Amino acid sequence: MQTEASMVSRPASYRWLQLFMGILCMCMIANLQYGWTLFVNPITDKFGWSKAAIQVAFTVFVLTETWLVPIEGYLVDRFGPRPVVMVGGILCGIGWVWNSMADSLMSFYMAAAVSGVGAGAVYGTCVGNALKWFPDRRGLAAGLTAAGFGAGSALTILPISAIIKASGYQTAFLYFGIGQGLIVFLASFALTDPKSVRSSSPSIKAAVASRSPAVRQTKLNYAPLQILGRPVFWVMYVMFVMVAAGGLMATAQLAPIAKDFAIDKVPVTLIGLTLPALTFALSLDRILNGLTRPFFGWVSDHIGRENTMLIAFGLEACTIMLLFYYGQDPVMFVLLTALVFFGWGEIYSLFPSTTTDTFGSKFAAANAGLMYTAKGTAALLVPLANVLKEATGNWHAVFVTAAILNAIAALLAIFVLKPLRRAEIERSNQQAQAAVQGAAVAT
Repeated sequence: MQTEASMVSRPASYRWLQLFMGILCMCMIANLQYGWTLFVNPITDKFGWSKAAIQVAFTVFVLTETWLVPIEGYLVDRFGPRPVVMVGGILCGIGWVWNSMADSLMSFYMAAAVSGVGAGAVYGTCVGNALKWFPDRRGLAAGLTAAGFGAGSALTILPISAIIKASGYQTAFLYFGIGQGLIVFLASFALTDPKSVRSSSPSIKAAVASRSPAVRQTKLNYAPLQILGRPVFWVMYVMFVMVAAGGLMATAQLAPIAKDFAIDKVPVTLIGLTLPALTFALSLDRILNGLTRPFFGWVSDHIGRENTMLIAFGLEACTIMLLFYYGQDPVMFVLLTALVFFGWGEIYSLFPSTTTDTFGSKFAAANAGLMYTAKGTAALLVPLANVLKEATGNWHAVFVTAAILNAIAALLAIFVLKPLRRAEIERSNQQAQAAVQGAAVAT
């Protein structure tokens, strides 16, 4: 437990430093997921394995990155963010260095598991810390933090592609593994839990205690095991899975889809730049996937979480179908994949902020971590995309399935989640008020 003597005094602006360091860490682990698609074809060319077999490594990564986050979140809530991110950075580096030496599918799977644990530790910690430091701008803070993970790989797509082309994918794994892991390790020393701030720092106390007036927030703090018994948690979880599945399929399969459309190497000129369609799409997708997180997070701070979900998930459903019908055109492929990622990436700001609004900030890292496991559940559907494609001969069934899931999630946000969450928060706030009145009577 923090004592007054062990606490430090910080200005209110200090929480923005915390946000920046969390974003930096997220940028450094982004390639572990979003850069993976660049390695699939080179690995296939070298070893002759099927893409479906190689993509199991992607699934292993996402599963270990997500399903262990509740445990890592518990450690953050108990011991603070610094040691968890420090270990996470080391594991991320080890995972990609291992990839550089792997010569069997099992080696790739094991390396994916190691890097997944590390990435989950970094991701869960940084998002959880942002949720605690910014209750008044929870959607924006979670969105900016998650944007580091969504857009962090944008600037490295070209260098990774160049290294793979010039020196092989093993060299790219090695150099970026060491560099990314080292930066996360060093950045971890700057991360601080708001509980360690001295109580005599009124500016920090006021900032951390404030709330967003446009968003319903509970006055109680639910422990992780408690939220598992609440129906509203499972409604959000199912919605998360629905939306995440389509985006993960696109993330993992974008290069194979472009190759099947025969446009992956076709030059595309936009905004004064000329790049191969796939390279252009990957770079623009990362940018839009990053921008959508703070944008829709900020929107949700002003118009409510569920209203924002309706808009974003509806956009995703429409653009997925447009991508199937018009994606064979190189320019449309680039533009529509960008919109697909713009309609998908916001789940990583909306669901953590909604979870913390509903269940309190004391256990924000662990509770948001439990919700984040929905991404791991959705990852189980990624290999199914290859199965559907091979069974039907095209990507039609995959696109239709993803669009339908997003449309259903958009409707659930308004007609199920919104009234259910309102009732949950009203009930919890009544309990909080009754507890305060009871304590007052007792004294």
